[in-house]
Amino acid sequence: MREEVTVSRSCEAVMIPSGERVLVPQGARATITQSLGGSYTIITDRGLMVRVSGKEVEALGKAPQEVAQSTAEVTTEQLEQMVWEQLKTCYDPEIPVNIVDLGLVYLCELNGDEQQGKDVKIKMTLTAPGCGMGPVLAGDVKQKVESLPGIHHAEVEVVFDPVWDRSMMSEAAKLQLGMMW
Repeated sequence: MREEVTVSRSCEAVMIPSGERVLVPQGARATITQSLGGSYTIITDRGLMVRVSGKEVEALGKAPQEVAQSTAEVTTEQLEQMVWEQLKTCYDPEIPVNIVDLGLVYLCELNGDEQQGKDVKIKMTLTAPGCGMGPVLAGDVKQKVESLPGIHHAEVEVVFDPVWDRSMMSEAAKLQLGMMW
């Protein structure tokens, strides 16, 4: 998917792969190269590859992604499934596969009670240890999981043991990326 856009107002973005925060000026022209999980990877007319997410996507003429809030009571098992589904909305900005299918999530554990809300502990890794996008991805995971009804707090830890390799990817991810051999 490639779409040409003109930035309607200055917007904050994150440079890929450094993770450095930058400001994309109003009037800049850009090409959307990836649109997944409510975030957009764009290449600006100055050649910068950046990721735009949250309310900032309005500057690209897109609506921010909203999480459906349910008031119905859910079991711990249902809530855990909701957390895993939410994790599948988190994407590496350079790879069009979610972090679950990439095999980046090593642990997802719910604790606590229903009255105060569950706490979630997540251990995840990156495809490359030196990637500057690590804090950005961890922040996305935290924000998206904490937006779920019934979740009180999410702790996201980026770990590098064991070291990630492509054997950790799901079959669907390997097929999507043409790595079935």
